[in-house]
Amino acid sequence: MRMPLFRSQVLAILIGVLTAIGVFGGRAHAADRMTVTVTGKGPDVVLIPGLASSGAVWDATVKQLSATHRVHVVQVAGFAGAPVAGNAEGPVVAPLVEAVDAYIKSAHLKAPAVIGHSMGGFTGLLLAQRHPEDVSRLMIVDSLPFFSVLFSPSATAESMKPQAEAMRDGMTAMSADAFASQQAMTAPRMVKSPEGQKLMIAWSLASSRSVVGRAMYDLLTTDARAGLAAIKTPTTLLYPYDEAMGAPTAVIDATYAQAYAGLPGVTLKRIDDSRHFIMLDQPKAFADAVDAFLR
Repeated sequence: MRMPLFRSQVLAILIGVLTAIGVFGGRAHAADRMTVTVTGKGPDVVLIPGLASSGAVWDATVKQLSATHRVHVVQVAGFAGAPVAGNAEGPVVAPLVEAVDAYIKSAHLKAPAVIGHSMGGFTGLLLAQRHPEDVSRLMIVDSLPFFSVLFSPSATAESMKPQAEAMRDGMTAMSADAFASQQAMTAPRMVKSPEGQKLMIAWSLASSRSVVGRAMYDLLTTDARAGLAAIKTPTTLLYPYDEAMGAPTAVIDATYAQAYAGLPGVTLKRIDDSRHFIMLDQPKAFADAVDAFLR
């Protein structure tokens, strides 16, 4: 039976290294793991991009918010041409979670709103679990608490380790031409517009495959579902739907609702005619959702 496109989309995110999360780890210095660009004045909003993405994915959101908010855009070390710095070895996103926490505290931000796409959304989820004082409200843009259930509903973090290791090592060993070809095939599943696809491919090809591969391993071997019930942060989940996914909207709705069933009071909002990069495919609907989230 053919896998519905919505499910193959998310697998393509993993295989195409466009989404990842990390495991828990020690505190990291923000400058080692990320840089931050600050724009505007007002209540603080932190924006975290996904794996292999540039902070420029948030350009329209920065323009939207900077007149009324102080916007902090994270750029992860090793992604989209940024220097690898502290991400040269070991886990990636767990130290990123701690780096975001360190930044919020050192910059004296008072419980900012956090918006994260994919990996960034999961980073925000971990931040709300581990440092609830850091986040006044959280928006997750198309991410899941445990991606490996898309391989198998019975998957566990432990059972996924051999496959995750193979994918991580294969990513690192892949030739530049093979990687470029893979990204070109993956992009249409992630973004509808040719312009958005070009951006996504350029960011991905400029990323360190070592950093991306290790983050992908972390994703596949980390299950955050057990910690959902303890999260008290008001949370909004945006998720996409496109007819090309090959599944009814009810199936898509149920997939995300089930994934976040353990998160108290979560608000789920579907954005139609969009794929993974909602902010690129449906900028007006995305901007409206951000406005509603920040009210």
